[in-house]
Amino acid sequence: MTARIRKGDRVAVLAGKDKGKRGEVLRVLTADGRAVVQGVNMVKRHQKAAAGNAGGIVAKEAPIHLSNLALLDPKTDKPTRVGFKTLEDGRKVRFAKRSGETIDR
Repeated sequence: MTARIRKGDRVAVLAGKDKGKRGEVLRVLTADGRAVVQGVNMVKRHQKAAAGNAGGIVAKEAPIHLSNLALLDPKTDKPTRVGFKTLEDGRKVRFAKRSGETIDR
């Protein structure tokens, strides 16, 4: 199955403590159905000092479920659903259902 949300996409958070926030997808964890989004779902971790870094309390992004994310329409910059279509040259691409704009280039 082709992923509706991929690394590098701009997404909006639909539910949870960070509802309304927007960010870029840093990683997609396909096995868990989750994604790590920049600046969203921040948690604090106690990190022990190691050779290269100092210890302390570090804030980092935790994965958020894909059902709580919506891709941002490239034309209107609003959340949209994602559809798939096949182009004349045989490529399968994603498109924004809100505007019909192709997402993949």
